[in-house]
Amino acid sequence: MSTILLDDGETAILTDGFFSRPGLLRMRFGRLRPHPARIAAGLHRAGIERLDAVFVVHSHYDHALDSPEVAAATGARLIGSPSTHNIARGQGFPDDRFQPAVTGEPFTIGRFTLTALPSRHSPGDIAPGRIDQPLRPPVRATDYRTGDCYSLHVRHGTHRLLIHASAHSLPGALDGHHADTVYLGIGALGRQNEEFREEYWHRLVTSTGARRVVPIHWDDFFRPLDRPLRPFRAFLDDFPATMGFLTRKAESTGVSLALPVMGRRTDPWQPRPATPPPTCAG
Repeated sequence: MSTILLDDGETAILTDGFFSRPGLLRMRFGRLRPHPARIAAGLHRAGIERLDAVFVVHSHYDHALDSPEVAAATGARLIGSPSTHNIARGQGFPDDRFQPAVTGEPFTIGRFTLTALPSRHSPGDIAPGRIDQPLRPPVRATDYRTGDCYSLHVRHGTHRLLIHASAHSLPGALDGHHADTVYLGIGALGRQNEEFREEYWHRLVTSTGARRVVPIHWDDFFRPLDRPLRPFRAFLDDFPATMGFLTRKAESTGVSLALPVMGRRTDPWQPRPATPPPTCAG
């Protein structure tokens, strides 16, 4: 999943509020709508009562299906693309609480400074394009078209992080935007070749100067959240290949690498000893 809560005790921001998690058969052959009971349970499990903003990185259902409902339930503003706006309109979310994401223009919420940066969806996008009219559920999964893709750069005081949910990148999109920690989307990365993965690591980790990587969007989102997380099934992705690559890169560059634990609150900027690089015996 790419649902990440940023909370400094005064301001709370959520990315991609997605809790309904319909099963694989419903996704492929049925029609989707937000599941209010699962949304309420997910918010309760995370201890979320109020939010200041919900930011949607792109408009596929596994990012945007529940986001208007989450924003409505928590009093948050909803931030995203015109396609996300049409999802919100279709669910009756008020226009005056929607904020368009404008790439490259920082904006402040509490002590957080957020910047939406242009990105691209991982290869194999099954629902490309835009949503040009209000989308009223129930609708098919492929009606949730990608719209604009974003990376979210976050600054809080002297600290910086990057939330990048899709395993692809645009040349130069992150130039000048450094990050201490990168929440790195790895869905479908295992199906790409080594050259692709090397370039992805370079653009997202090496070029941003990150010293910590937290892989996200790797779990099987067809399973409800009251069950333990597990990786995508093998016919959808090669999770061992991805983790093998990330582990090798982290060890060789001294970058800390750790999978997130669902529901566990951690300090993304707390210093951790980096994994030392390997030694060689002559």
